[in-house]
Amino acid sequence: MTFFNSVANEYDQWYTTPMGSLVDRVETDLAMKLFPLQPGMQVLDAGCGTGNFSLKLAQQGVAVTGIDVSTEMLAFAREKAKVADFEIPFVEMDMYQLDYSDQTFDGVFSMAAFEFIREPERALKELFRVLKPGGFLLVGTINRESAWGELYTSPDFQKNTVFKHASFKSLDDMKAWEPNQLVKTGSCLFLPPDTPDDQWTLEQEDQFRQHNRGGFICALWQKR
Repeated sequence: MTFFNSVANEYDQWYTTPMGSLVDRVETDLAMKLFPLQPGMQVLDAGCGTGNFSLKLAQQGVAVTGIDVSTEMLAFAREKAKVADFEIPFVEMDMYQLDYSDQTFDGVFSMAAFEFIREPERALKELFRVLKPGGFLLVGTINRESAWGELYTSPDFQKNTVFKHASFKSLDDMKAWEPNQLVKTGSCLFLPPDTPDDQWTLEQEDQFRQHNRGGFICALWQKR
């Protein structure tokens, strides 16, 4: 997925916009609410991109390792970790073929990466392989069955973005993956994508919760 190399800077800058900042906050809040994170855990951030979520994990006192297939994304991640004074290994690696032994990590996260995974159950199986028994695995992704999913799958939007390479999932799709190990699911990002810049607030997010499907969905599994 070298197409990410050309958009690494643009991707990272998006988090500084009113939309990107709020989206990042509600997605992070949901993931942290679902995952029973404990300081000292060895955690894998699979599909870490520019390290945005890896740094959040490090701030929680866990030992995080980030992997991604994009050289440029990883370069941004390393620089951000250096500035923040975190020692985070960022490794170029394919999620389908992890260069780690079985049962290496206490926990695994994959935030906003499964949109670009064509064989999600294959990737999930590999993530489970490196997870210790009793450990938790969380996947967060754009909800195909939402206003955000409609936008990202529209031909006009896909034409000029990396999302032309994406394969979007629904909550029902995720519930069908390893159902015997699924613990719980959740959703957020109820604000529609055409929300004006001055209305990207938590108050507006709460108001739209009553009317819209969440644009971002998370599922949490526990390895038996």
